[in-house]
Amino acid sequence: MKVAFLVATEGIEQVELTEPWKAVADAGHTPQLVSTESGRVQAYHHLDKADTFAVDRTVGQARPDDFDALVLPGGVANPDALRLNDDAVAFAKGFFERGKPVAAICHAPWTL
Repeated sequence: MKVAFLVATEGIEQVELTEPWKAVADAGHTPQLVSTESGRVQAYHHLDKADTFAVDRTVGQARPDDFDALVLPGGVANPDALRLNDDAVAFAKGFFERGKPVAAICHAPWTL
């Protein structure tokens, strides 16, 4: 199973990305980081900068049909930026239209 993790370029609460990512990988599935831009994204521990993570695909390159499920990590700035990005909103909406599972952590429902 391939699972998309949709994030903005910064403002992701690191633990809300890394722990679900680890759970997906530990279950033998393939997590992929999808973001609004290519390169790396900046995670945070609350208000402090944490690690950066490499983007696998942009929302312009990714399609809901490429994945079996979607995870939306939280953080305050992350979902706030995603909800203003038409491609990100359309990508998330595509999972609902196809009846695929979507997990939204903490502030992530703002994107929905």
